[in-house]
Formats: sequence, structure tokens, C-alpha cells
Amino acid sequence: MLIKYIKANCASNPQSNSSCEYGSTKFYALCGLGGIISCGTTHTAIVPLDLVKCRIQVDKAKYKGIFTGFKVSIKEEGIRGLAKGWAPTFIGYSLQGLGKFGLYEVFKHYYADLLGEENAYLWRTSLYLAASASAEFFADILLCPMEAAKVRIQTMPGYASTLREALPKMMSKEGLGGFYKGIIPLWGRQIPYTMMKFACFERTLEALYQYVVPKPREQCSKGEQLVVTFSAGYIAGVFCAIISHPADTVVSKLNQNPNAKLGEVARNLGLLGMWSGIFPRIIMIGTLTALQWFIYDGFKVAMNVPRPPPPAAPESLRKKLAGK
Repeated sequence: MLIKYIKANCASNPQSNSSCEYGSTKFYALCGLGGIISCGTTHTAIVPLDLVKCRIQVDKAKYKGIFTGFKVSIKEEGIRGLAKGWAPTFIGYSLQGLGKFGLYEVFKHYYADLLGEENAYLWRTSLYLAASASAEFFADILLCPMEAAKVRIQTMPGYASTLREALPKMMSKEGLGGFYKGIIPLWGRQIPYTMMKFACFERTLEALYQYVVPKPREQCSKGEQLVVTFSAGYIAGVFCAIISHPADTVVSKLNQNPNAKLGEVARNLGLLGMWSGIFPRIIMIGTLTALQWFIYDGFKVAMNVPRPPPPAAPESLRKKLAGK
């Protein structure tokens, strides 16, 4: 159905010299590898900003804002202290990228075939939302242990300085449950974030080619296509940061205090408290999301992975609409 339609589009694209067949096992594997590279590298690169954001969330009185947060952190721990938590960040978000991007393609194709070619086009936004939510559910199971270790390293003075030090301490004091204590708020943060990330990106990309870019996608060079990808990614990232921020604050608070409970943390923070650190997070997530899409799409270009054009109404649907 839809996969056959997209395969035909990829095959007819004059720029296409694909290294694999669209929808094949190799295609999904390469998408997963692209996700590892894009998520692992970008999240690790912004560890200093993430560290300050987490500290603002858990101790607003001390760190106040982004500039004060950097100043206090550097004064107390030096420049090297800004890299605390890089190892769990790299490992955790590499695994998350594998699940997020690889499984998104799997679920998107699976749900599209269930809907059929015409409905997959008409309900494509819902399709993107469902596929990304399904992918992120499993991606967060991979991420959660490293996210718990990262927050403890970054926000609990004296707890641990490295991942090798944090993991055995967490296991001995909290058991396996300590690694997954924050899974529910993590789902609450990451699933809406990823739904917005993929659905907003897909529809923004479609709109940019339709209304902004002065020529069809197939006539754009690969470099020009990547610029459009980055622009759509940044727009999606701003919305992602806003929609997922309250849950992100709760995750930071939960992982800071091993004895904290979800309901208790939410009540203590209050509505306004859940928005602590929103400014650095908008900067962080906007840039992060744009770079992730740019790196992911760039990887697919470098590896000659099929990159279908923006969706178009199937011929059968156009005939039906024309007959009305």
C-alpha cells in the first residue's frame, strides 16, 4: 500500500541512488544508527546547558537563572565541572535515539499499511503522532536508567562524579527500581515532546516546500534540502520545549531526591514552579532538535538511505476529490 507508493517515488527520484530498499530491514537499521549518532552527539554537546537547567529546576534560590547558574557552577567546580554527567547522557540518549528514530519508521509504516494509502494521507498528522508516541514509549525504557544517573551526578553534591561511581551506589541503595523511578514522568515529558517533534517537523517540512521554498524538493540540491530540514527542526524544537517542560522539571526533582514521590513533588512545585528553567530549555531544545534532524538527515544523505519526498495525495484520492 503506502510503502509501495513511497518506493515508487524513491525509485523515480533522479537524485536517488539508494543503498537499500525503502522499508527493508537494512533501511530500519540505518535509520536507527542515524538516530544513535544524532541524539548521542547533540545531547552530549549541550551537557553544560543541561546541567545548569537541571540545577535551576531543583534549586531555584541558589542558581536563579541561566547566567547565574553558569557563574555559580563554574565558581564551585571549575570549567570541567560543567561536563558532569556526560557519560550517562551519551549512553542514554544514544540508546534513546536508536529507539526514537528507528522505531518511528517501523511504526509509521505499520500504521500506514493498517490505514490504507488514502487514509494514511488524509490522517497523516495522526499517523505521525501515533508512530512517534509508540516509538518513544520503548525509547524511554532504554533511556531511563542513564537519565536517573545523570540527574544524580549533576544535582546531588557529593553523590558521585562519574557514571562508574554512580551506578553501583544507586544499585546498592535503591535497587533496580531506582533506575526506573522516574519512568512515568519521563514518559510524560518525552512522549508529548517526541509527538510534537515528529508531527510538527513533518508538517512544517511539508509547508516549507509548499509555500516557502521557491522550487520543488526534487529540484533542490541535497545541501538546500538540509537547510530546509534544519529550519523545520528548529520550529518543531521550540514547540517541543514548551509542551514537555513541566514534566521535565518533575523528572529532575524526582531523581534529585531518592525518597520523593510523584504526587508530592508536583504539589510542592506548583504550577509556576514547574516552569523553572524554561528559557534555557527553549534554547537547548530548539537548537538540539534542529541539529538532530540536520545530522539524522545528513547521515541518510551520506549513506544513500531512501528519503521520500513530502507526501502527496494518491492518484485514487485525487480522482475521487475531482469527481465531487
